[in-house]
Order: sequence, then structure tokens, then C-alpha cells
Amino acid sequence: MNPLLLTDGYKVDHRRQYPDGTTLVYSNWTPRSSRMDNVDEVVLFGLQYFLKKYILEDFENYFFAQPKEKVIAEYSRRINNYLGENQIGTKHIEDLHDLGYIPMVIKSLPEGTSVPLKVPMFTMYNTLPEFFWLTNYFETLVSAVVWLPCTSATIAKQYRRILDKFAIETSSIPEFVDWQGHDFSMRGMAGIEASLISASGHLLSFNGTDTIPAISLLEKYYNADSDLELIAGSVPATEHSVMSMGTSENEIETFRRLICDVYPKGIVSIVSDTWDLWKVLSDYLPELKEEVLSREGKVVIRPDSGDPVDIICGNPNGKNEKEKKGVIELLWETFGGTINAKGFKELDSHIGAIYGDSITIARATQICERLKEKGFASTNIVLGIGSYTYQYNTRDTFGFAMKATYGEVNGEGRAIFKDPITDDGLKKSAKGLIKVEHENGVYRLIDQVTWEQEGQGELREVFRDGKLLIDWTLAEIRQQMKK
Repeated sequence: MNPLLLTDGYKVDHRRQYPDGTTLVYSNWTPRSSRMDNVDEVVLFGLQYFLKKYILEDFENYFFAQPKEKVIAEYSRRINNYLGENQIGTKHIEDLHDLGYIPMVIKSLPEGTSVPLKVPMFTMYNTLPEFFWLTNYFETLVSAVVWLPCTSATIAKQYRRILDKFAIETSSIPEFVDWQGHDFSMRGMAGIEASLISASGHLLSFNGTDTIPAISLLEKYYNADSDLELIAGSVPATEHSVMSMGTSENEIETFRRLICDVYPKGIVSIVSDTWDLWKVLSDYLPELKEEVLSREGKVVIRPDSGDPVDIICGNPNGKNEKEKKGVIELLWETFGGTINAKGFKELDSHIGAIYGDSITIARATQICERLKEKGFASTNIVLGIGSYTYQYNTRDTFGFAMKATYGEVNGEGRAIFKDPITDDGLKKSAKGLIKVEHENGVYRLIDQVTWEQEGQGELREVFRDGKLLIDWTLAEIRQQMKK
């Protein structure tokens, strides 16, 4: 599709609504608020994907490389059929096609940076006066593409902080946290692109995902190479249809076949609550103990229903001793393990557990706390993080907005802003040209600066006049995430 049609309908005639003599519009992209408790910084991620995919690839393939007559006829037909005969015209579209590139500057903080609320992540403005209309024309496309990867990367970082904290306190293998948060969200996201950009945000903090095509996205748009580095990984795993096909009467034989014949070595994850999770833990696994312990690898037990905190850690109000003990304690009773130098129990390396249904940040915290209280290391469990975490969000989760703060009319600069009298302060914007400084480890906004000052801050040009100037790698962004 012609990417100039990837916009809200009200955008198409703003060119004529700006004051006569307008030559420049300068805007910024900023997270303005947080609906998540204790989260006041948001990760910047996805801008490079937006630039490469839409501004470079799509504009080249579906606009500049197409015959001008075809592009103009398509644009004119769509707009006239949509708005009726009007005076918008097409000369500005023809001029852009003749130019052959997007005449914009985009300045950004490094991707992977955690940016405080109300501090701009990036700015953009036109470089040729006749294309002043382009800056905010892109607002819809920028917003639709960038808010989700920023949001998912931020949420993943919160999981990482929690899991790191408890691993440091209770585990001998804190590096296992790389695999402790596993992305299962693809099937529940709002389309394929949403699943890929969200999963890519998850992979800034973790290595585990079942969203295979996210690897391709990171190779194509973030210079990753799965031959040379670990982008993401997973393990063979069953689903309920597999277990059901084996029949309930022969469930133990299904376990035996998977453990001994299909996967005689390596890691295999087996969904274990198709019928009776507690029977699997108390009857089948003790019978298969020698087969499990003699394997070269790990058998991972996967509950998939019920309250994850109680299933994993035990329910004090459970109907029987099995429910009161929970998965980890029952596995310990059968397979044992070691008590690490910090005094916490770690399951034998041949056995483990994963829970991937309805995990939230709050539940992840509760699971780690409850395991610690019982004397178990937090790394005894892997948590599957799904669309319950990554899809239940909107652009307003962190109040993202792209707003103009400066313009030039007839050669005169104007600091523009909004401050609605009916607003609670959320929508009050910065004014004028913007500079972002880094002081004492914190990014800070300074507005109403001169062009000279604007060029001195932490925002760096990443794009100018059709050319990408900084090309971040996944490895660099992952390193930035750790700062």
C-alpha cells in the first residue's frame, strides 16, 4: 500500500490548515504517563524498525519506485472517494515523488534506553520548507508502529528486574534468568506484526520465545545474526492434543515414550494437567524416576490451569497434601536436588517446571516470594509470559504521544504548545525546540532552547533525508538495557 495512505483521515488536509508561510514543523515522541505501578521509565525500542520498514522500504517500493501517474491516481481516487470532491490537491504528493526521498531529520536517544516519563525519546522535523506538512502527517504511522514495542520492552524489563532480584537472593545460577521469562504471546496478539514487534521487545531482556519470526525481524532490522549470536531459543514441547491422543488410560506410557524414545536426551517440556496433574506428580513421575535421572537432559513439567501461584508453590487451603505442597515441592520429594550456598533448594538438573498461563508481573513476584519462603530457589520455575501480559495494553499504557512544539512561519520561529484548561496536566506539552540532557544518570528535558542548544543534547540524528545514519544492533541494544 502507498504508505502516504497509512494515516488518519483528518491528517490529509492539515497542509492547508497551517498558517500561510509555514516552512517547518518540529515534533517529538514522548511517554507522558504510566498506568503500571512503580514504572516511571519507558524503554525506547522500535524506531529503527519503523524507519527501515516504512520510511525506507515501503516508501521506496510502494511510492517512489512506482510510476508517478499510478501513485497520484491511486491517492486521488482514495481521497476523493473518502472526503468527496475537495481542494486538497495532489501537487504536494507529486513534488514528494519527484524528490525521491523523505526530507526529514529524526533525532533519537539510543534504542534500549530507559527514558523517564515526560522526556522525549525522539524528535522529527522537515528539512525542506515545502514539506513542512510531512512531520505531523507521520504522527499516526509513528504511533501505530512504535508504541507497542516500547511498551512490551518496558514490561519485559520489569519481569527481568523481579526475576533477577530473587535469583540473586536465592539461586546459584542467576544467569538462568535469561531463560526464565519465556514469550508465549504470539497467538493472542492483535495480528502478526503486533506479535513480532512485541516479541522483539521481550527479547531485549530474555532469550526464550516461541515467536520464531521475531528472530527474522531482529536479523533484518537490527543487524542480528543467529549463526553468530543467540537471538532466541526454545525447547521441544507437547500440547494437550498430543497428550489426549495418547489417551488417559495410557498417559504414563505417553510420558515414557516422550522421555525415552522421542527425546532420549536434551530438554523436553511436557504439558501435565490434561487430566490429573497431581497424579502425574505423585504416581507417574516416581515410577519414571530412574528414566528421568538417567537421561542426558531435563524433563520439564508444565501445569497449564488453575491459580499459578498456588499450583507452583502450594495452596495452604488445598483439599489434600499434594495441593498444599505444590509442583516444586512434589518434584523435590521425588527427585531431590541440592541446597546451594545461599541455603535454598535447587531441583536436580534432570527435572524442572514451567508455568505459562495467565502470568502477570504481580503473580511472578508472588511466585518468587512464596518459593523463597518455602526455601526454594526462584530459578526452579520458568514462567511463560503471554498475551495476558503483552496484549492487555494500549498506547495509553504509557501515555505515548507525538506533538509539535515548534514551527517556523515566514522565517520566524514559534514556540507552540498545548495546555488545555480542562486537562489534569497529562496533555500539557513542552514548548519550542527541545534538548535532552543526561545528568547524574537521569535524562532531563529542557525546552524552549535555541537551535544551537538543540544540537548539543543527547538526541542524536539517526535519520536525515532518506538515509539511516545510526544502525543499532541487537547486541548494542541489549547492552543498553542493562544500564
